[in-house]
Amino acid sequence: MSENKELQQRRRTRLRFQLRRNSGGRARLSVFRSGKHIYAQVIDDVAGKTLAAASSLDRALREQLKTGADKDAATAVGKLVAERALAVGITAVVFDRGSYLYHGRVKALAEAAREGGLAF
Repeated sequence: MSENKELQQRRRTRLRFQLRRNSGGRARLSVFRSGKHIYAQVIDDVAGKTLAAASSLDRALREQLKTGADKDAATAVGKLVAERALAVGITAVVFDRGSYLYHGRVKALAEAAREGGLAF
């Protein structure tokens, strides 16, 4: 494994440890961003199940978006995942940004999820 990937794995592990310790039993909003798309899941770590998910690959979003790799796509995914989480009855989550900085697309997704009704 390259040094860059090792550092990324260490950041992700360190963040998840802190989230588990401070979550208080809340679900986790996990974000993954690739070069072409962005994905978000609301995960119940106790049961090990995904409660709600959204991505820039969803049919409804694909038709509206120009590309899946910009802030507009991240905002749309954030609103959609918040909508789906509220439909399942999840209102409070902890935000898992993975090894990414809270900046750009990750920040846009988080702010849109907050506007959509999720509390974190």
